[in-house]
Amino acid sequence: MDQLEIDAAAGGGQLLRTALALSLCTGTAFEMRGIRAQRSRPGLMRQHLTAVAAAVKIGNASVEGAAPGATTIRFAPGKIMPGTYHFSIGTAGSAPLVLQTILPALWTAQQTSEITLEGGTHNPLAPSADFLADTYLPTLARMGVSARLQLERHGFFPAGGGRLVATVEPCAALQPLSALEAASSVSITATALISALSEEIGQRELHEVARRLQLDASALTLHRVENAFGPGNALVIRVQRGDHVETFTGFGERGISSERVAEHLCREVRDYLAAGAPIGPHLADQLLIPAALAGGGEFITTTPTDHLMTNAALIEKFLAVDIEWKKLDERRWQVSVRA
Repeated sequence: MDQLEIDAAAGGGQLLRTALALSLCTGTAFEMRGIRAQRSRPGLMRQHLTAVAAAVKIGNASVEGAAPGATTIRFAPGKIMPGTYHFSIGTAGSAPLVLQTILPALWTAQQTSEITLEGGTHNPLAPSADFLADTYLPTLARMGVSARLQLERHGFFPAGGGRLVATVEPCAALQPLSALEAASSVSITATALISALSEEIGQRELHEVARRLQLDASALTLHRVENAFGPGNALVIRVQRGDHVETFTGFGERGISSERVAEHLCREVRDYLAAGAPIGPHLADQLLIPAALAGGGEFITTTPTDHLMTNAALIEKFLAVDIEWKKLDERRWQVSVRA
């Protein structure tokens, strides 16, 4: 079996997740060196190891070097096995990131799969469960992917303990995505999630969002989370343009005022709206793999992140595609994937 040699020293955990996802889909083995080499805690952490274990189980794969702190692994995929699976990270590590690792393999399978994941559902620096449910999966649905997500229990940092259940149907043919225009109609709602903390925190966040984005009270929701394992606070703003929703999430933390949390998130929302791009920066990063697997696609987004560029280079190693980005103006870029 041919094996790709990958130097991951310039990237983070996303490069490992991308390699695992595409290895399963293409049958290509790989050796990756320098995993998270430039992080303060280099190498594999629990959420990365769970993603590897999930890929091994679902892909009937073999792996060498998968241990805490390891910076090199070798992965050889086998046949994708649909079914019912349960994976627990054991920490507040991101369950959505683990799901995104194995999702492409599952939609290429011949039967329906159900995946239960336990860990963090609302983590800084990772897509939230709300982002998956309201933005990522509906966008994949436009490409022909049928997947449902149920949030059974919220999991906040540092307690974790959240539970997600995903059902993934076989996808006969993935369709290229075209998203070049943003709808003119805009609707914004905001939700403050509060677990084992004072409701005043969420109320202050929502008050600041309403002031900055000029929202009516009917667009604001305070949701007290009852069954989480520990305290937590997340602020979620949903921006709907036509039939597309972009989800922005901010997190309360000790020493940061509710107003600051809301101010930062509102700035992200205003930047997205001002750009006039249909696809937000976080979704853009995560559309490269499905677009490449579909053999093409194009979308307009805001300024590309470093994640997008390093991820694109890795995708091109696994698949015979070219990924290009073109600056349209000061705020908008067009990303094109061509076979």
